[in-house]
Amino acid sequence: MKKRRKIKENKNIECKGTILILLTALISGLSIVINKFFVVKIDPLVFTSVRAIIIGLVFLGISLYISKTNKQKFKKVSWKYLISIGLVGGGLAFWLFFSGLKLTMAGRAAFLHKTLPIYAGIFAYIFLKEKITKKQLTALAVMMLGLALLEFNKLAPGVKMGDWLVLGATVLWAVENTIAKKAMINKESNYVVTFSRMFFGSLLLFAIIFITGKSNLLYTLTSQQLLYIIISTALLFLYVLTWYLGLKYINLSKASTILLLSPVISLVLGYIWLKESILALQLLGSLLILIGAYTIARTKSEKRIIEA
Repeated sequence: MKKRRKIKENKNIECKGTILILLTALISGLSIVINKFFVVKIDPLVFTSVRAIIIGLVFLGISLYISKTNKQKFKKVSWKYLISIGLVGGGLAFWLFFSGLKLTMAGRAAFLHKTLPIYAGIFAYIFLKEKITKKQLTALAVMMLGLALLEFNKLAPGVKMGDWLVLGATVLWAVENTIAKKAMINKESNYVVTFSRMFFGSLLLFAIIFITGKSNLLYTLTSQQLLYIIISTALLFLYVLTWYLGLKYINLSKASTILLLSPVISLVLGYIWLKESILALQLLGSLLILIGAYTIARTKSEKRIIEA
């Protein structure tokens, strides 16, 4: 009886985590379309920094409230984990990404960023001991092929310095997600992890703003730009809330792969809202991504059994 109840409980947890990450993909796809308009109006580094510190402070408040309400102190997870999450994923990765974006095409940068599940899967297998089945690997390969077809018309031959910077940022985000999952395995609250990612990352980004002489841009934001930041911040809040909460319940390798759904969502919304055309290759690519996502969503999050 207890075993049956445990199996049902695990299924519910798996389902909850999968639904949360599917919501993350939906929010991501929506954000890509909306931020495409906002980011041309505001310096990307300023845009990212302001959003990050606001969300970091919000999650600090949430963490303190939950800790006080539950009469429990924060778990004693090493601060090196929490600070690393912020500096690596919330700060350095964004700096590399936006630096690379200036030196390469947006379509190529988007494609390279979506290779994140490959590195996340490798790190999850090595450091988190996650079980990755042949079915998962096949589904990921199908989704990556679909992504290549989806972005084919935006890709150009040749490798540029910007490509390496974007690729470096993507690997760093995979590292950050691995550390975040490890902290949550060690019983740290996902809210504390989210606070660390956004707040410590924003401190590094603001330092870069001042070092690069862009601080004057902070004082000249117009009311319209502030409105853009508020809307985008709300979307980012929902993104990190669902992502880290979902990551608490399912494997990193599974969660990161499900996020490959976001370009399909952006494609559909771009067609509906911006009247962007959809090519036959993009339709085929989207179909492959949907097939792969369906397969991944049905897989269970498991650990590898390590023999002594």
